[in-house]
Amino acid sequence: MKKFSLGIGSRVRHPQHGDGVIVQVKPEEYVVTFMQHGMRDIDRTDDALEIIDANDPDNDLVSLADIEVLLVNIIKKYSDIQERVEIGQKWTGGTMILKPGDTSLKSKEVPIDVFFNKIVMLRDRLRVLEQRINAHDKLTEEDKVNMQQYITRCYGSLTTFNVMFKYTTDHFVGEKGSKD
Repeated sequence: MKKFSLGIGSRVRHPQHGDGVIVQVKPEEYVVTFMQHGMRDIDRTDDALEIIDANDPDNDLVSLADIEVLLVNIIKKYSDIQERVEIGQKWTGGTMILKPGDTSLKSKEVPIDVFFNKIVMLRDRLRVLEQRINAHDKLTEEDKVNMQQYITRCYGSLTTFNVMFKYTTDHFVGEKGSKD
């Protein structure tokens, strides 16, 4: 598999998608607008891609916005840096009391901040699991969808704790919310 070096405006033909024009060049793929199938990302090493009319590639193949997206994705994927999520003001400094039904046992007090951080870590780990499933090259699309549904149900089970988040954008969203 060789890597083609084509520029924007190059005309190509693909056996699955037909005739098209390269509208964007990325480090590993071309964004091609096909006459019959719309825009598709095509791997630059795709041997099935036939060149009809080649344009020279630009010197600057990647925009600064693309570099920023790539760096953010790399940092998220390969680091344990946790996104900053704020607890609702009314919970700051609070305590959660776990009182057993057996009165001979002692209650357990847990600072809400500690409990909240554990919930946020669980959410972040579910997101990483989701990314790894989606990026897995040996799972079938059906397997990915099935596992994704379980993760969505996990998020749904955790929606009870949304009341603790300061911002609604940080909330867990289950099946009902994902269909909107």
